[in-house]
Amino acid sequence: MHLTKQDFLETQQRIAPYIHRTPVLTSETINRLSGAKVYFKCENFQKMGAFKMRGATNAILQLTDEQRAKGVATHSSGNFAQAVSLAAKKLDVKAYIVMPSNSPSVKKAAVKGYGGEITECIPTLQAREDTVAKVIAKTGATFLHPYNDYDVILGQGTATMELIEEVPGLDFIIPPVGGGGLSAGAALAAHFFSPGTKTVGAEPHGADDAWKSLNQGEIFLQTNPQTIADGLRTNLGDKTFGILKEYMERIILVEEEEIVEAMRLTMERIKIVIEPSGAVPLAALLKERDVFTGKKVGLVISGGNVDLGQLGELFR
Repeated sequence: MHLTKQDFLETQQRIAPYIHRTPVLTSETINRLSGAKVYFKCENFQKMGAFKMRGATNAILQLTDEQRAKGVATHSSGNFAQAVSLAAKKLDVKAYIVMPSNSPSVKKAAVKGYGGEITECIPTLQAREDTVAKVIAKTGATFLHPYNDYDVILGQGTATMELIEEVPGLDFIIPPVGGGGLSAGAALAAHFFSPGTKTVGAEPHGADDAWKSLNQGEIFLQTNPQTIADGLRTNLGDKTFGILKEYMERIILVEEEEIVEAMRLTMERIKIVIEPSGAVPLAALLKERDVFTGKKVGLVISGGNVDLGQLGELFR
């Protein structure tokens, strides 16, 4: 499938009634520290606390009436599970969610609160896939992939469209890179709506599969990612990899302590709660501040679903 500018415009119009248009915030202190003019696209203020609401909503809206009647299914340990559950509830569609048994209880509670029906499985990718296959066989539900789906990618790309509309003339946009839904959407949206803007990804060193994939020209599958940025522990899919390979300039790798410092800085200076994955773009900007000095840079804060009980541990 070849995505077009028109696809993005139609997606933006389609999902607008169901999502928040999130704010873009700035900080004079962070501008001074980085030497750049920095604009934070705050998807931590999105419904259910993350950008994934956009893609989940678009994917469900694209289903036929017959498909909607049988419901949707996915496997996720957190944000996509919540996004599908809430989007499905708003559209009066049944949501079947397979979650690993070690998923945070706060995320399980949120899924239930949004009306998702949870089936637990042992915490391996194979178990997740096997379990969701059984659920689909039993219910006839349509499977929604968290990121390797063009409707999902289009939905996630609307965050960058809004940023470009609000702050024209950006030199760079930096999204975090996990499975690639958000970053592929960002890179394509920049290509279509702000061709002079370069998209540079940000990724933890302990989960550097996308960096390796782009450098070796084929998908590198990581088996044991080690990072506090739990939203970025995912491998690229063939659709997201294809888009990133063509439209993303490069990826900057950051260390764990740099992620924590970026979280601290954002919370102290902008007074907002962000999750570790959402701090990775700022960590990348500060790591390579020489590259971004004097530039207008948009950072996509992917979400704010952090376990507050862990903050003391992070900031010791």
